[in-house]
Amino acid sequence: MDTSAEARQRIVVGVDGSPAAAKALAWALGQAEATGADVEAVQAWEVPVMYGTGMMVLPSGEDFEKAAKQSLDAAVGEAVRDRPGVRVETHAVAGHPAKTLLDMAEDADLLVVGSRGHGGFVGTLVGSVSQYCVAHAKCPVVVVHDHE
Repeated sequence: MDTSAEARQRIVVGVDGSPAAAKALAWALGQAEATGADVEAVQAWEVPVMYGTGMMVLPSGEDFEKAAKQSLDAAVGEAVRDRPGVRVETHAVAGHPAKTLLDMAEDADLLVVGSRGHGGFVGTLVGSVSQYCVAHAKCPVVVVHDHE
């Protein structure tokens, strides 16, 4: 198997601090270990939209970015302990999670996302990053559920 940089496969995985995302990251690392692929762990963040005219002080975008990067680094650091041979690059990116993941996976070989298990009416109402990625990704998508 040729594992040169040009021939290495690329797996993009969404990380958001949820149990399902942790399982998705572990799955992506296992797949990368089995195939010799590189992993790009992506955590998207957005400054929340606030309604009303209250005098609430929100953290700056830099604060959100710093928190996302710290969360991502902690999740990846914990997950790679058991797979030290897997190459992982991290990206904390400002943007909507589904769009960010699709953009990052534009030329990827595989996109891995966790499912929070929203189904039925709630899933329809709030939408789902995993559902959106499955419907719109240009590469195969693996959805990892947080079921015991």
